[in-house]
Amino acid sequence: MRGGPPLNVLIVDDDATSRRLLARMLANEGYTVTEAASGSDALRVALRGSVDAFLLDVRMPGMDGLELCRRLRATARYRVAPILFVTAIDDEESLREAFAAGADDFLAKPFSAVVLRARLGAHLQKLEYYRQLERLRRNLARYVSPRTQHLVEAYTVTGILPPPIAREVCVLFSDIRGFTALSDEIPAPRLFEILSRHLGVQVDLVYSHGGYIDKFGGDGVMAVFEGPQKAENACRCALDIMDAAAADPANENRRLLQVGIGIHAGEALIGNIGSDEHLDYSVIGQTVNIASRLCDLAEPGAIVVSEAVARASRDDGLRFGPARTAWVHGLREPLTIRALEPPYRPAGFRSRA
Repeated sequence: MRGGPPLNVLIVDDDATSRRLLARMLANEGYTVTEAASGSDALRVALRGSVDAFLLDVRMPGMDGLELCRRLRATARYRVAPILFVTAIDDEESLREAFAAGADDFLAKPFSAVVLRARLGAHLQKLEYYRQLERLRRNLARYVSPRTQHLVEAYTVTGILPPPIAREVCVLFSDIRGFTALSDEIPAPRLFEILSRHLGVQVDLVYSHGGYIDKFGGDGVMAVFEGPQKAENACRCALDIMDAAAADPANENRRLLQVGIGIHAGEALIGNIGSDEHLDYSVIGQTVNIASRLCDLAEPGAIVVSEAVARASRDDGLRFGPARTAWVHGLREPLTIRALEPPYRPAGFRSRA
């Protein structure tokens, strides 16, 4: 047996003698054992609690083992739980029915404690590998974008990296102004706590508006929006980020979380950058560069967007300031930009952020 808390095995058999014999064998191996005399009783036990593995008899009155197996497999928490049939029936038709119902293995009566231990242990080890993989996937999702995660999963199966693709996107850059200078006044742990909390809010807002985080940039993020509503979604996200910064408890003196945001829309290349040893699946191109420059132009508390973003927006509720031109590093001609203005707020309005 592995370390950690004992695993719970549910034995389902209408024969009390067989149940007791199996329960004794499993208890000697360190398992926690639960017993049920019918398929319907077993299903209630499984849905009420948590079971790691099942040992089922095939033929039982009422709900038999085959139907119970199908019901368990239709339940999300038991889709990969080990289900072994323990029965005296050894005809091929019963075997086919058992495996078609979702069984993992088949033990014939009279059974050996050695065989039971080996078979059940092997299937529970596979279950542990699966659970470890699921934990890894959940944790990975906190560090990389869903797009990158899907790419890695596909590459694991095919061994082929997809070629770069050109796509129309809207790119948002955020930056907290003067944050580095505050490190001289505020203890580093407190400053890091404030930064981490606010960037977490930004990440949640990006995903809630249909975008994804491409990367973090110190005290800001680079977010990408795609689809027909990309410009509107990016602008709405930027406004919510500003609301969240204004409502943050750490911002009472208005010296913290002074955010500047730049947004640009256009074609960008999405693909892998790097070597065989280390790859970064990212969005690159002039559209990204311009969005970053617009963020640099934004005053604290301001959102600067390109004319391309203002033209692409179909949301009548968004308000853009008058057009003006600005020289952006890397461009030969000045760029037309606008300020995305906050919506009208009636007296007494308080942000929900």
